[in-house]
Amino acid sequence: MKFHKEGYPTLILTLVVSAILIFCAKYSSIIWLLYLAYAVSVFLLIVVIQFFRSPQRPLPKLDDNLIYTPADGKIVVIEKTIENEYLKQQCWQVSVFMSPLNVHINRNPINAEVEYLKYHPGKYLVAWHPKSSELNERFTTVYNQGGRKLLIRQIAGALARRIVNNLSTGNQVKQGEELGFIKFGSRVDIFLPLDAKIKVEIGQMVKSPLDVIAEF
Repeated sequence: MKFHKEGYPTLILTLVVSAILIFCAKYSSIIWLLYLAYAVSVFLLIVVIQFFRSPQRPLPKLDDNLIYTPADGKIVVIEKTIENEYLKQQCWQVSVFMSPLNVHINRNPINAEVEYLKYHPGKYLVAWHPKSSELNERFTTVYNQGGRKLLIRQIAGALARRIVNNLSTGNQVKQGEELGFIKFGSRVDIFLPLDAKIKVEIGQMVKSPLDVIAEF
């Protein structure tokens, strides 16, 4: 188990805050306050370490017809909808909700070329809010696999304040490779062609890059 590089600023801040709490508690000479400071510091450290954990997982079997989940979490939406930002057509939408307990690394769902990238500043509604896909801070990525296009949208949740996307337009990417990270509770929407066969169900838990969500 590794610690993800995106977590180091948060880890340093947590250690600084913990040191201040413990110093102030010692200065006060109140024993129970010192114990409380130690308990809070340990709790914060555990939360940060588990949130930014980076488990080593095997890359999936490369298959141009398979679409792997780009995120860990729970399937909360499977529906037909109009994607208005880039594809401008009716698609299948599959949404994965990531709680603070899930791994928050995002990975490429298919082998493809990165055709489009766009960051959108926005609000911080809870990630399961129906309007979070349109109103929250978000980052859109469009993949083109020989004319077959797939759009994913990284969406910040109520606690998130930064979405990381490491891709560049024109990149040739492989399934299972890391594309980015979302800090704290968040969600990923995947927009698929209508002829894609959905392989998951509402409420199902998925892990990236191990589980297939659909097939071309």
